[in-house]
Amino acid sequence: MADMTDDDILAELGVDLTPGKVRARTPREERIIAGFEDIVRFRGEHGRAPQHGEGRDIFERLYAVRLDRLRAQQDCRALLAEMDVHGLLEAGGGVDAIDALDDNALLAELGIEAAAPGDITQLRNVRSNADRKAAEEVASARRCADFATFKPLFDRVQADLEAGVRTTRPFVRDLGMSKADIRQGEFFIVGGQVAYVASMGDPIEAPNGEADARLRVIYSNGTESDLLLRSLQRALYKDAGGRRITEPTAGPLFDEAAPAAAEPDLLQTGTLYVLRSRSTHPTIAAHRDLIHKIGITGGPVEARIAGAADDATYLLAEVDVVATYKLYDVHRTRLEALIHRVLDKVRFDVEIPDRFGKPVRPREWFLVPVPIVDEIVARIADGTLAGMTYDPRSVALVPAQAAPARVSPPPAPGSARRPAPSRGDGPGAVPAAPSTSRTPDAPGSS
Repeated sequence: MADMTDDDILAELGVDLTPGKVRARTPREERIIAGFEDIVRFRGEHGRAPQHGEGRDIFERLYAVRLDRLRAQQDCRALLAEMDVHGLLEAGGGVDAIDALDDNALLAELGIEAAAPGDITQLRNVRSNADRKAAEEVASARRCADFATFKPLFDRVQADLEAGVRTTRPFVRDLGMSKADIRQGEFFIVGGQVAYVASMGDPIEAPNGEADARLRVIYSNGTESDLLLRSLQRALYKDAGGRRITEPTAGPLFDEAAPAAAEPDLLQTGTLYVLRSRSTHPTIAAHRDLIHKIGITGGPVEARIAGAADDATYLLAEVDVVATYKLYDVHRTRLEALIHRVLDKVRFDVEIPDRFGKPVRPREWFLVPVPIVDEIVARIADGTLAGMTYDPRSVALVPAQAAPARVSPPPAPGSARRPAPSRGDGPGAVPAAPSTSRTPDAPGSS
């Protein structure tokens, strides 16, 4: 006994030491085993097999479908026989019913709505228009905490409308494409709601150069927003039902309400300005009374020329405001282009370096006396500017067909010249009969 080895002892005890052959499993079998382990775990936690039913958890319904599939396949039952300690694979029922279901029916059983195959209207990871619109409405409008303060105003406006003291007028652009005015304290109808402009912030310059301001707008449904003035204008333009509510008119006591005050026939579009440079450049200084910058702005002229000394557009020098003209019912960009075409022959063609040394050619400087600008503005008013051009020899505006060749302006030292293209002035460049009003020359600008 003392000479027996461990193997001999195990052999005497009837223990077979021959290693058994282990069969490698395929990836499919590994997935089947892993899936069945989830079902066995569910049975251990809940004490029952997973079942179908709309009121049950999505995972239980998924396990129930998987179990029915495993019961229906003989190879799966054979593979999982050793693991099936609860006899889950031997339970009947439901197999035939599951086999009869197609993929869409199985998804429906799991509570998943199948999309139609190839349906291009089913977008992935993209919010619907309704979702985006709802988000925009939430972002742009919020509950007005102090609406009780403004509610009497809305009640009064409603009573005035019913009594005829106030009326509504369409909010539309005028023929000159100028924007209709919006002022603090006014009422409008936009999006089916009465809107009240409760406050208006300080003027700011929009990216297009026009004046803008931040508003606080209260709506009759108890909400408010802090949109920009230009945004409210665009909303009123786009809304077919967008209207302005007029102000009440005070009439005699016990008399019928007078007709609502009409809006002005002419709405201000912008300002045409004439500037004179204070540059010490010899050429500019020698012709200072003749060289003028002529342009149009939608905002204050003072804001336009702020920082002129650092801007090559203003010849890197401070400027004096020689004259300004208020414009009404005209398209600023088209009118400015027309004026520049009329004065194209006397354009001050100069090239100067900016602060970074990059060459710049200012395009709005002309060798023209101020009285000619007065005549140009007068012709804008009576609609006779189209087809005219400035003749420097006769110092007068003449028909473009009769005008002589371009007269070269005095050269600036070191400047490069290039011929300006010849362009005719077609009719209809500006709306008919716009109006202007001139502001006298600024003190000390002579």
